[in-house]
Amino acid sequence: FDLFIIFIYLYIMSLKLFKYFICEFLILVSLISCVHESHIEFDTGIDTKNKPINYLNKDKISNGTVSFSSNFLGSRLSEVTYLNDSVASVFFTPENEPINSSPYFAFEASSILPKAFYFIFKYPEAYSHRYIPKIKKQGVWNISDSLTYIITGEEHKLRILLDQTPVTIAAQKIESSVDVKEWIYALSKANPTLFHRAIAGKSKLGKNIEVLDLYKGSPLKKEIIVLLTRQHPPEISGYYAFQTFLSQLTKINSLNKEFFEKYRIIAFPLINPDGVDLGHWRHNAGGVDLNRDWSLYRQPEVKAVVNYINKEVKKSKGKVVIGLDFHSTWNDVFYTNTSREKTTYPNFEKDWFEALESKIPNYKVNEKASDSKTPTSKGWFLKAHNATGITFEIGDETPIESINLIASSAAIELAQLLINYN
Repeated sequence: FDLFIIFIYLYIMSLKLFKYFICEFLILVSLISCVHESHIEFDTGIDTKNKPINYLNKDKISNGTVSFSSNFLGSRLSEVTYLNDSVASVFFTPENEPINSSPYFAFEASSILPKAFYFIFKYPEAYSHRYIPKIKKQGVWNISDSLTYIITGEEHKLRILLDQTPVTIAAQKIESSVDVKEWIYALSKANPTLFHRAIAGKSKLGKNIEVLDLYKGSPLKKEIIVLLTRQHPPEISGYYAFQTFLSQLTKINSLNKEFFEKYRIIAFPLINPDGVDLGHWRHNAGGVDLNRDWSLYRQPEVKAVVNYINKEVKKSKGKVVIGLDFHSTWNDVFYTNTSREKTTYPNFEKDWFEALESKIPNYKVNEKASDSKTPTSKGWFLKAHNATGITFEIGDETPIESINLIASSAAIELAQLLINYN
């Protein structure tokens, strides 16, 4: 009888162990399956593993009269060579290579004695000057003109009147992570019932990846529009378009009230805070172009954004219908996907661009359509969510008045179209 009891006991325990191992096995299989499904295949793979970057020296440089400084967020200055008491060559290197030719610079200069001083811009042999210098003095930014910015052949020279008040000279107006956070705070404070702030995750250097989640009432089962920007640090004109676009949608009027009753916006105002604050030409602190990591998500910034979007889609039982990624390039352009038939709104691009052209005098949309071969956000929206994916590019030197007009009109027409679709 005792042996029988022992046998029964062992049998019951074996069943429990068997169930336990089966349960653990199924959980493991489920996790592996989820990880596998979350990765998106593209025709051309890109190596987005961490690569070393060059951290620049932030020490002050001086010849006794004229001083240079790069000890601030968003600065970039590699070397200074004084050619005489009125001229210096300023040399700028990228964070690592290979990298596209978008040489970014940002530094301060001052002089003990008031004087006219010339700066000659220099880069490694493979790169050429791109940005018209922007000048900040006493808190005010201005664009250099033909009297101060002189181009002679391949030489780019800037003439500035220096004194003891530091002048900031930069490729683009500086919008550091601190500046972005202040803008987020001001915008969300103006409409606290609409804005729901969150943190998607951390950058490689531990900075927050901020989220602005906009909806009225409950987010459940609302269709989602995703906005993101600053994957590439110097692309300021695209960031300004993002700001205007989002701000326009938050203005209190009947159109926006109706829009937020049906839709939800998830916005990421700064995906690459490390690269922005380090003054990078293009990459993050991992030495990687974030807009080539939308397949395996090896960089923490892209992984955080992808996880946040997917988590919110699952939790709210909603779906992503449109993803807009704001960038800058030489000229205004909309990069779109040619595959549209399976998206929620297959005619959106056509309808949106026609509406823009009808609303903005003498405006012609510059669209370039192709399915993404490399792992970009535009392709990820299409492949991961069957959503419309668009890279919204603004020209490097597009005037701010034009940026505001295009971006605000784009926001209004997007809202009107989506309301009409439903």
